[in-house]
Amino acid sequence: MEPIIHLKNISQINQFVKSKTNHPLVSVVDFSKTDEYIEDGTRISADFYTIMFKNYCANKLRYGRKNYDFQDGSLICIAPKQVITMDGEIENREDMLGWGLFFHPDILRGTTLSSKMHEYTFFNYDTAEALHLSDKEKQILFDCVQKIEFELQENIDNHSQNLIVTNIELLLNYCARYYGRQFITRKNANTNTVAQIEKLLTTYFKTDQLKENGLPTVKYLADNVHLSASYLSDLLKKETGMNAQDHIHYYLIEEAKNILLGTQNSISEIAYSLGFEYPQYFSKLFKQKTGHTPVAYRKLN
Repeated sequence: MEPIIHLKNISQINQFVKSKTNHPLVSVVDFSKTDEYIEDGTRISADFYTIMFKNYCANKLRYGRKNYDFQDGSLICIAPKQVITMDGEIENREDMLGWGLFFHPDILRGTTLSSKMHEYTFFNYDTAEALHLSDKEKQILFDCVQKIEFELQENIDNHSQNLIVTNIELLLNYCARYYGRQFITRKNANTNTVAQIEKLLTTYFKTDQLKENGLPTVKYLADNVHLSASYLSDLLKKETGMNAQDHIHYYLIEEAKNILLGTQNSISEIAYSLGFEYPQYFSKLFKQKTGHTPVAYRKLN
């Protein structure tokens, strides 16, 4: 396996794609004007955020569990420290278009966007869950990027950081809107995923898996439906109002109710049987979800 090329700063990404910028923390790259060939199997990680749009397939990108290419014209967002692998050959097209926005977390220090970055969960989606854009959406995002690029070409002054960060936030908010639209347009596929999750959890709590492996995790569910944990949680939230962890807790509490009313087992025995190492954690979660302690619930019913 090839070693990982780790890019620590914006200067290094500019060197990597043979581009340049006037700002040490932000770069906008026009991929149609760069020599971006990267050898097969090259693995890359970075200490900064990456947003890329292309309408062509340069190298295929492997990020998470699946291969992905840009030939449909779509956008991917990659968080710092994530590893991507490049595969394939460059596709030659006359209408090759593509841009990349790279920004270091330090540009966000002291801004309201810094504390909001965790809300943009699409940075942790797999590339197979990329955002597919309409022509209108492509233009809106491109306009945001052009405004950022304009600021990068100006001399840095007291307004530079605020204007750059404001436009980055605007772009991220549009991405969040368009992902919401994509969840809606993929409703049939999403409904199937919800059904798969419900079947997985029903089976898990009715077999020996709970005893053998402890409580199911969001990663376990995501792996079984071939999605990233973040994408699955957002999909479930959109479809059902509950994220993946909420679904696990729902099935857990329903099973706990059945045991509480169907057996004389102590609260500690029930907690251990449900995969809790400490009974007090079970009691706390049960009260949080039902409004009653396990003891009180048993007495009420």
